[in-house]
Amino acid sequence: MPRNLITVADRARVRELHAEGKTRNDIARAINRSPSTVTGIARSLGLSFDRSATAAATTARQIDNRARRAEIVGRLYGRAEHLLARLEAPAYTFTATTINGIESTSLDHVPAPDEKALASALSTHLSAAGRLEAVDADKGSESAKSMLGGLAVALGIRVAGDA
Repeated sequence: MPRNLITVADRARVRELHAEGKTRNDIARAINRSPSTVTGIARSLGLSFDRSATAAATTARQIDNRARRAEIVGRLYGRAEHLLARLEAPAYTFTATTINGIESTSLDHVPAPDEKALASALSTHLSAAGRLEAVDADKGSESAKSMLGGLAVALGIRVAGDA
C-alpha cells in the first residue's frame, strides 16, 4: 500500500488523539505522518487546532508534570531519610560473601567505604529533590522582575543596563 494513502484507521486515530487534546505535532508523531498530513485529515474531519485549546492542553500538561515532580520529590526525600537512618542506626548490618557463603554481620559503626557510599547516595537524592523543587519554586521570580521593571519604567527610574 502506498505510504501517502490516508486510511480509515489514520482518520479514526486523528479524531481520537484530537479529542484527548493532543497537538498536531503530537498526533503526527503518534501516527507516523507529517504535521501537514494531520492538518489535512483534521480539516476533512471538521477539527481545528485552535490555539486556545492547545494552550489549555499545555496548561493541563504543566499541572500534571508539576504534580509528578512533587510526587518524585517526596520519594527522593523518603530515600534520603532511609539512608540517613541507616547511617545513624546504633547497629550497622551488612551482608557479604565469604568463603563460607553469604553471611550477615552487625557492627556498632558504619565501615568507612559504606559510609562514603551512603553519604554520596544521600547527597545525590537531596540534590535531585532540590533541583526538582526549584523548577516549580522559581515561577514567580520572572513575573516579579517583569512587574518591577514595568513599575520602574512608569516611575521614570533608570534600571542598570539601560542607556
